Amino acid sequence: MKKNFIAFGLFLATGSAAIAQTAVYSDGRPAATLRMNVKDEGIVMRYGNGKDSCDTYGAREAVVVKEKDTYYLFYDGAGKDGWRSCLAESKDLRNWKKRGAILSLGDSARSDHKSASSPWVIKEGNTWHMFYLGTPNTTPPPYRIPAFPYLTMKAKSASITGPWVKQYEVTPLPPSPGSYYTVTSSPGFIIKDRNKYLMFFSAATNENNITKRTLGIARTKDFNASWKIDDTPVFPLSEQVENSSLFFDSTMSTWFLFTNHIGINERREEYTDAIWVYWSKDINKWNAGHKAVVLDSSNCRWGKGAIGMPSVIKAGNRLAILYDAAEGKDIGHMHRHIGLAWMDLPLRIPSE
Repeated sequence: MKKNFIAFGLFLATGSAAIAQTAVYSDGRPAATLRMNVKDEGIVMRYGNGKDSCDTYGAREAVVVKEKDTYYLFYDGAGKDGWRSCLAESKDLRNWKKRGAILSLGDSARSDHKSASSPWVIKEGNTWHMFYLGTPNTTPPPYRIPAFPYLTMKAKSASITGPWVKQYEVTPLPPSPGSYYTVTSSPGFIIKDRNKYLMFFSAATNENNITKRTLGIARTKDFNASWKIDDTPVFPLSEQVENSSLFFDSTMSTWFLFTNHIGINERREEYTDAIWVYWSKDINKWNAGHKAVVLDSSNCRWGKGAIGMPSVIKAGNRLAILYDAAEGKDIGHMHRHIGLAWMDLPLRIPSE
């Protein structure tokens, strides 16, 4: 996914935040005019040396989870056979030991026979539940980039490191013609809210041959059943965002939702041009106007083109952001590394 922006890099510091120069996208899609402070540390895990060539063409869409004293990084490895979920471990978020691919591709009758990637995991009792992206379609070899439809599929394990057992009988996010998630209903961040779970999933549909993207909320009390999907999305489809990672700042009783934005350039090429953040006091109600840029080409040390999906986790008195990007000005899907950035806690909401 790709980018389109005119005048986006300059900003004025205003204490804890900054006001970005107004972005103007060629098709008129909304822009974020505020910024939140972040310090980019750079690349912490490079693609290419995963076991059995599991990430030979790229590593992206990092999802970080902490279990006891170890951080586990689930990421998409673009390998010789297709994109599959891979796993790496770290004690400090900087030095990662790759374990290799943890999901296999399904057989030709399954919806994940071309890609089994982008997993989100959560533990309930003694069982780890995984929700991952499956698709029967990709671009041709060697890159095999996943193509619509993006579907949510299910696996489980007694350990966060696997082995993972696929549950093909479970359809977590059932497709619905005419909805806002006709071509994408892929997994996202999961939280427990009272006696039920909420998933902030990626949603997309096509309108007049134009892909429109947003996030939706799905709800369940049973991980082995279909989730109930809200009739309306979290944000309007015009926001053009995908993927989610949430953090609750208890000092101000505020939720922060980190996501990657899809921009479009003068050549009508779309790509992930920035990480945005939205904030809300109510996990169920979000205002599209309450948003800011976190990371883009102006403050990323090494990625000046495509900057992809964020995953956030508290580490001491800071919030860590794992993300993927391509070195230099590349806006393509391939050859991405995993980077690390930091935000001081408590977070501070920017003001105009």
